[in-house]
This record gives sequence, structure tokens and C-alpha cells, in this order.
Amino acid sequence: MPFIPSRDRCRFLVNRLRERLWVKPLAICLISILCALAARLADHSGLGHYLPVITNEALLSLLSIMSASMLGIATFAVASMVAAYASASSAATPRSVTLVIADDVSQNALSTFIGAFIFSVVALIGVKNDYFALAGRFTLFLLTLIVLAIVILMFVHWVDRIARLGRLGTTVKRVEQATHAALQRRRQAPTLRARPADEALIGGLLISSPEIGYVQQIDVAYLNALAAEMDTHIQVLALPGTFVAPGQGVALAYGCPDPTRLDLSRLATAFKVGAERLFDEDPRFGLIVLAEIAGRALSPAVNDPGTAIGILATLVRLFVNWDAPLSSDEQANNEASLCDRVTAPPLAVIDMFDDAFTAIARDGAGTLEVALRLQKALQALTHGSQAMSDAAHHHGRLALARCELTMTLEEDKVQVRALARALLGNDERGTSPGSTLGTHSP
Repeated sequence: MPFIPSRDRCRFLVNRLRERLWVKPLAICLISILCALAARLADHSGLGHYLPVITNEALLSLLSIMSASMLGIATFAVASMVAAYASASSAATPRSVTLVIADDVSQNALSTFIGAFIFSVVALIGVKNDYFALAGRFTLFLLTLIVLAIVILMFVHWVDRIARLGRLGTTVKRVEQATHAALQRRRQAPTLRARPADEALIGGLLISSPEIGYVQQIDVAYLNALAAEMDTHIQVLALPGTFVAPGQGVALAYGCPDPTRLDLSRLATAFKVGAERLFDEDPRFGLIVLAEIAGRALSPAVNDPGTAIGILATLVRLFVNWDAPLSSDEQANNEASLCDRVTAPPLAVIDMFDDAFTAIARDGAGTLEVALRLQKALQALTHGSQAMSDAAHHHGRLALARCELTMTLEEDKVQVRALARALLGNDERGTSPGSTLGTHSP
């Protein structure tokens, strides 16, 4: 059966191309060469006698200025982008650099500058060798003016963006956007468009990945087609973000009346495994990156609790949007697109809360303003689903216990206890004022 990439796999591949700095410049360079050579077509139109005369000397001067300046601007752009990447890595976290590299404005600006340089060089060669006649020179002159206008507008827009690119606030915003997109995709397809796995399967043939690393993407549609071809059913064991090693399966094949038809190596190709976690299909990775940024801000070397407080607000936004109920159309679309031969588990809310709040609660336990804001953030999340409310109560108790062990001033503890009491309410597992880590039940 030929491999036909699904929509999810195509989006995955497009996102990987966006992270490569050479893709857009290469495309623009090819377009620039074609535009410079296409001016010759005007010489065959018979309009040369009706157009203003543009001398070779005028074109040579204009193109020489453009070629000399564009090379310098392109070099400056590369240096500025590298500095922005280094700033994002040091100020936020190295895991966020891929999002900064994928910035469309910076890539478009670099592509424009390099494309203008290539255009001017190719046009110079053509003009010096009398490749263009009267109409061709006039067309090339108009194209040169258009390229100059695009370069000026792009440069102004890019200067505004590069002033923010790599800054902590911009990096946090990009991580939030990537995490929100991944969460919304998972919200609309909680089991990656597979049927929900009600319980863990006992038995079946283990499908192992030949590579060691993190599951980056699962092509469920392709996996379902392979299962239909082999007359089997598949239960996904490793969701995107799971680390797989030799002997650790990514899925189970079961229910096949003829096991000789199974090709486990082909089934494993539906799982894309790489050395790093990616934001695309892995919402938990985005939550981890946000928690890392907050943890670095709370380190003694940085001492920036305001950033951690801002991250808490970001996390509340993400969870509230993710927990919103599906519309009837979204629900119907999800049910209609389910793959009947593949089952997969949904994301566990408690795992997502562990990724998002554990590091902040641990590193901010001794900082009053962070501890208070954390309790308020968790209280805001108790108004969601039952699973989210239970997770918020659990982390509220853990955060209070850490504060009890870390804070030295009793007045600070009293404030945190008051908010924790408001969060836990009459929960019999709650923590009363003056309690410590060992007084609440599991």
C-alpha cells in the first residue's frame, strides 16, 4: 500500500521546514533569478519604441548600489538573529529557541535581503552583457524599484520585530501560542482521532520503535490504514512526548486472526521518533517549557518573581481554554473522524498539572507573592471540570505543604494558609492553619 501522508503528517513536515533557516531564502533566491531574467520577455513585446529610454549606465549604478548594500544588510540581519536566539536561550530556556527560529518576520526579512542581493547580481551580469534591449531595460528598472520598495518596507517592519525577538516577554508569548495551538488540537481530538482506550490491554504483540528518543508525532490515519490492511487492531501506548527505548513498545497489535500478516516494522513507521520533544502534538512539553522559564526566573541568580507570576496567569489561560466544552459541530466532527481500528488514551489532567505547577510551587515556596498567586491560580481552575478541580485541590495542598517547610516567617504562612483554605473549602483532605506536610491524608 503506498504511503499517503495525512493532514497531520503534512502539518508536521511543514512545521519542521519552517524551523530551517535556509528554506525561505532558497525559495526567494530562485524567484529573484527568474524575475531578473524574465525582464527579457518584454523585449519581444514590441513596446520598446513607446517606453522611456533607460541607459545601461543608470541601471548599472542602481544595481551596484543595491548589491553592495544588500549584502551588508543581510550580514547584519544574520548577526541580529543569532544574538536574538542566544538571548532567548539564556533569558528563557534553550527549549524555546526553535520557536524563535521559526519567526516568520525574521525569516521573511532575511529572505528579502538575500533575494534582493541575488536579483541585483543577476541583473548586473545581464546588463553588462547587453542581455536586455530597450523594453527589457525599462522592465528591469521597474522591477528594481519594486524590489527596493519591498526591501525598505521589510527593513522597517523587521527592525521593530528584531527589537523584541529574543526578549523574555516575546519568548513567553510564542511558547504560549504554541502550547495553546497544541492544546486546542488535543481538545478537539482528545485521543488523536483514535477511539478512546477504556482500559489497558492485556496481551497482544508489542510494537517497538527502532529509534531511541521521544515520540514526536503519531500518524493515526496511516496507522489505521495499516491495521485495516493487516486485519488487526492497535492500542497506542506511547503518546507524543513519551520517551521510548529498546524493549519499550509504542503500541500493541491485537485481534489479528492471522498473525503472519502482521508487519510490526511497518506499523512502527506511523510513529515519528526524534531526539527532542516538539510543541506540535505535545501540549505537556509546552507546559514544561513555561514552568522552566518560571523556575529560572525564581532562581537566586535571576530573582524575578514577576515573571513567575506572569507565567501563572498564562497557565490559567491555557487550562481554561483547554477545558472549555466542545461545540456540537466540533463534537460531531471528532466522532465522525475517529479511526475505528486504533485506540489511544487521553491526556491525564493530573499529569498536565504536575508539568505546569510542580516546579513553580517548589522554587517559589519561599517567595510570598508567588505562593499567594499560585493558590489564587489554582482556585481559579477549580471552576472547571471535576478532573481539573481535583488536580487543583491536590496541587494546592502540595504547594501549602512546601510553603510550610520553606517559609520562616509565621505571618507569611498565615496568608498562604488563608488562601489554601479558600481553595480547599470543606475538603476533608484540606489543610488547616498551623498544619504541616504530614497532617493531610493522601
